[in-house]
Amino acid sequence: MEAKAVLKFARLSPQKTRLVIDMIRGKGVQDALNILKFSPKKSSDIVSKLLSSAVANAEQKGVSDVDRLFVKAITVDQGPALRRFMPRAQGRATRIRKPTSHITVVLDEK
Repeated sequence: MEAKAVLKFARLSPQKTRLVIDMIRGKGVQDALNILKFSPKKSSDIVSKLLSSAVANAEQKGVSDVDRLFVKAITVDQGPALRRFMPRAQGRATRIRKPTSHITVVLDEK
């Protein structure tokens, strides 16, 4: 039985988030949460909350044993970039892109 959780429009760069999710892909839920807890990256807190949400979704679906869950699939897709402008010298402006991410977690039983 699979359980899924999705976070859209997270204010994180997909490239930086992929560094974190590659560490937990295929691991058990408890191992993954421990890895995320001690990771210094900003995205580790957000991915940790999303993983906890997927575990709660699994409990809601009636999974027999939560301890047997593992991260079957976790992906990060690029969302739309927020465009902001910063004033520069001599009346010019520079575009600043603030990237967003869509993160999907799928859990399954061993």
